[in-house]
Amino acid sequence: MPKSAKHLLIGSSEAYSGKSAVILGLAHQLKEKGLSISYGKPIGTCLSESKTDNIDEDVRFIAQTLGLPKQQVLPTLLSLDEATITRRLSGIDHVNYYHQLQESLHTSTGDLVLLEGAGTLEEGRLFNLSLLQMTEAIDASVVLVARFRSSLVVESLLSAKQQLGDRLVGVLINDVPPTHLETIDSYIKPFLERHEIEVLGVLPYNDILRSVSVAELVHQLNAEVVCRPDRLDLMVQSLKIGAMNVNSALEYLRKGHNMAVVTGGDRTDIQLAALETSTQCLILTGRLTPNSAVLSRAEDLEIPILSVDLDTLTTVEIIDRTFGQVRLHEPIKVQTVRQMMADYFNVDRLLAKIGMEPVATAS
Repeated sequence: MPKSAKHLLIGSSEAYSGKSAVILGLAHQLKEKGLSISYGKPIGTCLSESKTDNIDEDVRFIAQTLGLPKQQVLPTLLSLDEATITRRLSGIDHVNYYHQLQESLHTSTGDLVLLEGAGTLEEGRLFNLSLLQMTEAIDASVVLVARFRSSLVVESLLSAKQQLGDRLVGVLINDVPPTHLETIDSYIKPFLERHEIEVLGVLPYNDILRSVSVAELVHQLNAEVVCRPDRLDLMVQSLKIGAMNVNSALEYLRKGHNMAVVTGGDRTDIQLAALETSTQCLILTGRLTPNSAVLSRAEDLEIPILSVDLDTLTTVEIIDRTFGQVRLHEPIKVQTVRQMMADYFNVDRLLAKIGMEPVATAS
């Protein structure tokens, strides 16, 4: 690794704050400015099933999307699964991951190394890879991504500033509802900057980024696809449960947009009603096959039908969890996050904060 290379850690104070999305959009901006980047995620969350190349699946996706050559993709050092944690706790695992992180940078190339931190500031401490420990190991600056839930977001950012000190070069507040954007601009941003926490970006809530593909629902629910397997690329933005009489259901479903509708496999009336609304997929519980009228109508409308061997409550819980852990693996999300970062993130200010300048600006 050339000595001139800079290291930037993208961290968060809670899991699923949007770090991968921010990295994808940021890396695209940096490449447009002529900078060569390397990327890695030292602590993985979803290693590939083969585990032969030690690359986290999210890392693989981002690397492929950005067109990074192999020498600019850093290995994932460990995955925080129960087996790995138990080996560490029992004393079987004596690996010095702190030094492994330092060593992993020696084979990489580029002007800037972008590393994705774990879910929280403390996660990884058991392996000497908490966010602060990583910054110290590789002399990195930090950008923190915080998902907006209320104005109390300032508390976690103040705490992070206390831990990270001057290594925290800025924050990005993500997923802000339109009704709170003025609060951010008028109160939260000035408050944070009075406390020497620079707000580099504020990303508004976006339906597309918070959506999940039907294919992802199939995966999470272990569902059988009984109709239109060619349309699993449809994106679901909301969830509705069809468990009332058909007249009430129709009124209820007409208020939804790009829905997944969960209903019993025996509720033909609800299924037909749902197909006439903004439904992206039907999810039938009880592992029952829909009747021919429902199948025919769904075929005509190109709406997938999934059958699950689960009760309604369990199905809804899994879908809710999937919405809370959305990933970027769809082209429309990649396009959306690139545009949002271009519109709402001050990349020039970031480069100034870490002492870098654009090599060239794309025409």
